[in-house]
Amino acid sequence: MKAIVINGCCSAEQLQVSDIPVPQAKPGWVLVKIYAAGLNHSEALLRTHEADNDYINTPIVPGIECVGEIADASDSHFAEGDRVIALMGGMGRSFNGSYAEYALLPTKNVFKVSTTLDWLSLAAVPETYFTAFGSLTECLLLQGGDVLLVRGATSTVGQAAIQLGKAMGATVVAAARRENSFAQLTSIGADHCVIDDGLISEQTLPDRPNKVLELIGPKTLRDSLLMVSRPGYVCQTGLLGNVFTVPQFDAIKYIPNGVFLTGFFSNFPSQAVIDRLMDIIENAHISPLYKRVFSLDQIVEAHTLLESGGAGGKLILKIR
Repeated sequence: MKAIVINGCCSAEQLQVSDIPVPQAKPGWVLVKIYAAGLNHSEALLRTHEADNDYINTPIVPGIECVGEIADASDSHFAEGDRVIALMGGMGRSFNGSYAEYALLPTKNVFKVSTTLDWLSLAAVPETYFTAFGSLTECLLLQGGDVLLVRGATSTVGQAAIQLGKAMGATVVAAARRENSFAQLTSIGADHCVIDDGLISEQTLPDRPNKVLELIGPKTLRDSLLMVSRPGYVCQTGLLGNVFTVPQFDAIKYIPNGVFLTGFFSNFPSQAVIDRLMDIIENAHISPLYKRVFSLDQIVEAHTLLESGGAGGKLILKIR
């Protein structure tokens, strides 16, 4: 089968298509025939910074998510031909991932889906929409009537959160650095848009949020905690600001009274959550967003764009 294999840290220009054996199914694992896979910044980080570390099982096929069909169900509850999505659980780091025509994956990280979406649209869902949905439901406990502010709204997770939040009955405020992105954010469901100058808490907002999805990270976290109404919830999910910790964190002084701070970790998807997510996407007629589609032969161009951060949306790898 065709696959992208890396042996250690390398440049995007060093990526190439290789021929490797199709893996054989084994107990507890299923063989997935891959149709498409979402590309993620974490895969660029793997290639540029992580691949030489002992915890990466090189040589490795990158890729933390995919969509496809069960080719060999092994001893699982699946049947050959089932339409599935797969994500996380060590894909592309501990064992071969989704930059290939087939992947042997642990049953616990493969989920059957019933959907009218085409393969490319479905490929935009697993990691991005699961992360957004988990943040909104498990962490922010989002309900109809809430006012949700999405900070980092132009990111892939931010845009997914806008679509899902609107479908769940919230008033959605999108925060972005540039006004020229407002029209696009409004078109996917944002009720209001605000400029993120780092001090949104000092602005007069059309609707004061009681829930904030924080995708910038510690760089703006304190401001997010200050802007919510009381009681208020802030979910720390992203690190787009490239600041990874809060120095000398003092929870008593840092988190205002009546504000609840939580964080979403996307390593533990479940069939029940995936079912709920897909139901909302189908029932609300959400069109999963992606920006560009690449073939395996275009992996150098895809990863160059991924690494630069200039994609402007989700990138999809079309396998078939």
